[in-house]
Amino acid sequence: MSSVPESLLKRQRASQRTKLTRLEKIKELKKTRTEKRQIIFKRAEDYVKEYRANAKALDDSRLAAKKAGSFFLEPEAKLVVVTRIRGIMGVDPRSKKILRLFRLRRIHSTVFLRLNRPIIKMLRLVEPYITYGYPTQKTVADLIYKRGAAKINGQRIPITSNEVIEERLGSKGIICVEDLIHEIFTVGPHFKEANRFLWPFALNSPKGGYVAKRRHFIEGGDAGNREQYINDFIQRMI
Repeated sequence: MSSVPESLLKRQRASQRTKLTRLEKIKELKKTRTEKRQIIFKRAEDYVKEYRANAKALDDSRLAAKKAGSFFLEPEAKLVVVTRIRGIMGVDPRSKKILRLFRLRRIHSTVFLRLNRPIIKMLRLVEPYITYGYPTQKTVADLIYKRGAAKINGQRIPITSNEVIEERLGSKGIICVEDLIHEIFTVGPHFKEANRFLWPFALNSPKGGYVAKRRHFIEGGDAGNREQYINDFIQRMI
């Protein structure tokens, strides 16, 4: 007959069961993470193929138009990146309201916007205080990877892992940084949710400084629409 008390034996058996359950959970978690990493890696590969295929198709269309001696009409931009370049001094109430709507409350704050007629109209109204243009995939990726932060419960939370993204956007099929970049760059069906998830980017003053904030870009200044030249400007600020 065992001299070990029954109560102690019960505790030992319960402890063993708990340990086994914990080990099983750890094993299952490792398996899930491995599977998720494989999914994320596959998505990233597919996105790269998509970006390259689209760029090649665009180059082929330009070349074909050139050979035919015709004019190639560039695809209409769907995405714009906007940076505030002037402070609060002298901002009229209407412009101030638009800047707040765009979430550009501070100088050098930067956001993505979906281009449509109302947005274009508002951009033109606040051109003296902003500069903007059409970002490349690299610019979108660099902003999110290097300066990206999430807006969670009104707080700025650095995007340090894919879990931060999946927790908020997983229901939309966005589970990692590459998904987020793709959704923003392509202005996908869940662009609004993805863009609102991002805290406005806080950038530095551009390396080399400004030329003339109060003059329009086409007049040799800094304000207004830079079109594709916004990419060099953003790179100087990241």
